[in-house]
Amino acid sequence: MTHVPSTLTGKDLLALGYPQDKTMGLALRLLAEHFATTPQDEQRHLLAQVLAQPAEFLTHATLAPLAEALTAPKTPAMIPLHPAPLPFAVYDGAGIQNGARRQMETAMRLPVAVAGALMPDAHQGYGLPIGGVLATRNAVIPYGVGVDIGCRMCLTLYPAPADLITRERDTLKKILLDNTRFGRATFQKPLEHAVIDRTEFAEIPVLRGLKDRAFAQLGSSGGGNHFVEFGTVALSDAQNEFGLPVGEYLAVLSHSGSRGMGAAIAGHYTKLAMQACPLPPEARHLAWLDLNSEAGQEYWLAMNLAGDYASACHHQIHARLAQALALEPLALVENHHNFAWKELDAQGQELIVHRKGATPAGLGVLGIIPGSMTAPGFIVRGRGTAASVNSASHGAGRQLSRTLAKNTLSPAMVKQHLEEAGVELIGSGLDEAPMAYKDIHQVMAAQQELVDVVGTFTPKIVRMCGDEQYLEGE
Repeated sequence: MTHVPSTLTGKDLLALGYPQDKTMGLALRLLAEHFATTPQDEQRHLLAQVLAQPAEFLTHATLAPLAEALTAPKTPAMIPLHPAPLPFAVYDGAGIQNGARRQMETAMRLPVAVAGALMPDAHQGYGLPIGGVLATRNAVIPYGVGVDIGCRMCLTLYPAPADLITRERDTLKKILLDNTRFGRATFQKPLEHAVIDRTEFAEIPVLRGLKDRAFAQLGSSGGGNHFVEFGTVALSDAQNEFGLPVGEYLAVLSHSGSRGMGAAIAGHYTKLAMQACPLPPEARHLAWLDLNSEAGQEYWLAMNLAGDYASACHHQIHARLAQALALEPLALVENHHNFAWKELDAQGQELIVHRKGATPAGLGVLGIIPGSMTAPGFIVRGRGTAASVNSASHGAGRQLSRTLAKNTLSPAMVKQHLEEAGVELIGSGLDEAPMAYKDIHQVMAAQQELVDVVGTFTPKIVRMCGDEQYLEGE
């Protein structure tokens, strides 16, 4: 009677170094189908060769499927969240939705989370809530920064009386129309800027195809809630950093980000992060990149370029308006609110602080917190409050979603509201109506321990993306 050798077992394959996954099952099946009569020593030798040099067996008559499985990219195992969130401060000024709180709790369960806070203007978003602040250790979360990387505020004050807006309203409206562009509209001849010559455009693959578009959109503003507006600033702090007397000034305030370039960077690196860092469904948009990885280093450079590009756009907006006004600005204040910073904790250790819709408010740091188009904004000085991770709100925050605002508000209601506030609006739509936003005074009252008020900005002529006539055609 002839003895028929048996095939190796899973235990044998483990001893050879095979992973305990579907690859092992495939190897056992191939052995049973094609090598059942082969001596075990030969089976062991053959499988050891395939494991050591799978590329050499990609064309093998019977072992090619095993070689392909061994050379295929491995999907990382799901990364578990901590059972309970780390504690975080909540500054609830005007009612924070439960959805935003739940998103912040999920973020605080991440293995890389160190500290966090929820600002009083918070509302639900993707990944981190808008108004969420998250500090991590050596990890950057693209969706923790947001899609509009480097979205920021910029304010300039001018040596002109505040009542110039009343006396020269038509002239100022024309200046806004001639010198600002929104959404898909861009300048036929963008102004030159050194940011377009940065080496990152050549060195980082995802940026190579974005340079021309970035140049075309230079100096313009995005759609949605982005704006450029004339208004008045009332400086109330005699010890202000500008060295200006207390009083009222003509001012320009702008809000916009990094345009199409920022969105492309966010999309590309979020996809890479989600591939490398699989998380449970409720946390999938919080996937991170290790800053020691090539992708993490690339994203950090690209993010900073996008932030500098956003700043350049604002500077050009204000430069065009200053030239049209024939005035030199007395002061300029600006700050990001969709970004990640390297900062030190109380022990001097480096943290990566994500502020998605939050204003930096470190000790002595100046920032701008806008209200709505009919409510004041605030020039603020940070108080460096550790519980808030040195942060404050980035605005009033939405109380109505865009869809709900469109479904519940009417053009007549909004026009009456604007008239009562003495505000003239160019462009925009119902989704950006001032009633869609929380009460900025309640928001500011909730963060008195986070910032001191240096002055207030009152909008008077507002331009946003849309038709030149507000709600025309609706």
